[in-house]
Amino acid sequence: MTQVFVPADRLARWFANFESRHGATTLEVDGAALVGRAADGSTFTARLPFAAAYAGPADAHAFVQAVAAPHRWGVVLVRKGGFAVARMEGTTLAAHKVGQRHVQGRTKAGGQSQQRFARRRDNQARQAYGAAADHVARILGGRTTPIVTGGDRAAVDEVLADPRLRRLTPVDPWLAVPEPRRAVLDRAIADAGSVRIHVVNA
Repeated sequence: MTQVFVPADRLARWFANFESRHGATTLEVDGAALVGRAADGSTFTARLPFAAAYAGPADAHAFVQAVAAPHRWGVVLVRKGGFAVARMEGTTLAAHKVGQRHVQGRTKAGGQSQQRFARRRDNQARQAYGAAADHVARILGGRTTPIVTGGDRAAVDEVLADPRLRRLTPVDPWLAVPEPRRAVLDRAIADAGSVRIHVVNA
C-alpha cells in the first residue's frame, strides 16, 4: 500500500490516470471517503483534507468539488532542535516562523558524565520546546483552530501541552517530515491541503 498527497487542481487527472492504468473503476462512498475499485483488482481510498467527512455522491467530480480549506488553520512541525509554524487563511500564508535551537546529540560516555550530559540535553530540549510554544502561541494561539502537525510526535506533544495552545485542534494527516526548514514547511502546507489517497496495486 502506498500513500500519496494530491492537490485539488490535479485530482481529476489523478482519477483519470488511475482508471487508464488499472481499467474500468467503480466508485463508492465508504467511511466518509471515496473508494475506487478497478478491473484489475487495484483499489484506492481518497480522504478529504482536514479530517473532513465526504458525504456526497460516489462521483469523482463531486469529490473534487468538495475539497476546501478552512478559513483559518495552521501547521505545526517540531523536531528536537527545530520547529516551523504557519497560520493559513484559506490557501494564503498569513504568518509563519521557522526556528532552530541547539540540542546536543547523544554521548557514548558513561557514569556521572553521561547523567550530566543527559540532564543538559533534556534542559536544552525543554528550552527549545518552550521557544517553539511561544511562537505557536503568538501566531496561532487564542482561537479554536484546526492544525496539521508533524515531525517528532513526542516533541509536538510537548509543545502543544502549553496551556496557551489548548484551543488548537490537531487533525489528520500526521506529516512525517525531516528537520523543519522553510522548504519543509512549504511542502507540509501543500500536503496538509491535499487529498490523501491510499493505493493498493493488484
